[in-house]
Amino acid sequence: MREWMMVFLAMALSGNVYAQEAFELGADSFRQTGVPRGEITHHRWESSRVYRNTERDWWVYVPAQYDHEIPAALMVFQDGAGYLDEDGAIRVPVVFDNLIHRGEMPITIAVFINPGRFIGDNPDGPARNRSTEYDSMNGRYSRFLLEEIIPEVRKAYRITDDRDGWAIGGISSGGICAFTVAWQRPDMFSKVVSHVGSFTNIRGGHVYPDLVRQSEPKPIRVFLQDGSQDLNIAAGNWWLANQQMADSLDFAGYDYQKVWGDGGHNLEHGGAIFPDTMRWLWRDYAPTP
Repeated sequence: MREWMMVFLAMALSGNVYAQEAFELGADSFRQTGVPRGEITHHRWESSRVYRNTERDWWVYVPAQYDHEIPAALMVFQDGAGYLDEDGAIRVPVVFDNLIHRGEMPITIAVFINPGRFIGDNPDGPARNRSTEYDSMNGRYSRFLLEEIIPEVRKAYRITDDRDGWAIGGISSGGICAFTVAWQRPDMFSKVVSHVGSFTNIRGGHVYPDLVRQSEPKPIRVFLQDGSQDLNIAAGNWWLANQQMADSLDFAGYDYQKVWGDGGHNLEHGGAIFPDTMRWLWRDYAPTP
């Protein structure tokens, strides 16, 4: 991936690139009186066998209602720090606390994973391994989750073996990464959330609309969010690519939802609709005893 593209995408992740409409957070994205808070623990992963010579931060959120005797659902977020930030655009722990408290989504353990940095790189610089991990269409990132991170989580917490209880999400390259994991491993992940997903030609992801149309439908549920002021650069047009993905999912008969707006390449719109996204994603999930 060219250096200028990496820098441009990093800028896009950190804020607005284009002017956009204002997206306001609703009550479900703020702390509410009487709602118990889940616990968040911070971890470091420095001995990956799949992505050698990398290190990364990652976090685990466990809702207050978690009972070790009852397996919990699981949701994994790429670019984890951005999804974890309680003062940020999306505020996953706050939303999960509120929805789980009211029974509007299952008791769900969330895993927030940052992209790997090569050991010795500037910790304040861009994560050079991010595109390799997120945009590639091979099975390495799926293996990383299923062979390294999730087994580590399972050492401390009970997670359901029911694929209907496993979800994954991300923004931009993290969005196409989430789709790739579920596409490759629908036996494990049944639900996908993509915010301004990079279904463009960074590392070949522009072929997904055709693959979806021409392949047997996979048993996955997909939520797509994008805005008309998303990126339009050498790698492709994000707004058009997401519309093509939605059309292909519709053509192939997938259980999917699309929400379009006028926003840019960020989490502002995705954060404003995130509580409703979770209600839709988990709407019929019945936990296995």
